[in-house]
Amino acid sequence: MADTTPSQSGQALLFLTDEQLRKGIEAMYFAYRGFTSDPDRILATKEYGRAHHRAIHFIHRSPGTTVTNLLAILGVTKQSLNRVLRSLIDDGLVESRVGRQDKRERHLHLTPQGAALERELSDAQRDRMRAAYRAAGPVAVAGFRQVLEAMMDEDMRRQYEALKDRTV
Repeated sequence: MADTTPSQSGQALLFLTDEQLRKGIEAMYFAYRGFTSDPDRILATKEYGRAHHRAIHFIHRSPGTTVTNLLAILGVTKQSLNRVLRSLIDDGLVESRVGRQDKRERHLHLTPQGAALERELSDAQRDRMRAAYRAAGPVAVAGFRQVLEAMMDEDMRRQYEALKDRTV
């Protein structure tokens, strides 16, 4: 029986083959499809897409965030975000308030209806994540998070760190 001590198994990870990496990439694609499938079904009933979901998620995480900040977090064009925000505002899910100090700024908040949709979408994803985390165990969960954080570009990691400790 091979010795699978953490140092040896960790050492083996430093020498992954292209095939092992391909399997990891494919697992990530399929996991993402699973992770987004439940919210996609909910969003489809409202004729929304993933861009709407991301906007709702980050507005919930940072109530009062500015459009400029949301643009930076999402990494989308102003035109694309404006189209998404316009539909969310028109449908009564998001409220845009003029800044108190800078009247040019628009601060975004979820309405009660928007908060209810965010909760429905997040509950579906939390249920899937919770089941996967329980199946994998705490060591795997910590390792998974470490891998995800290591894959982030520096700017993304900074944004992630700024959001990570917030509780809403």
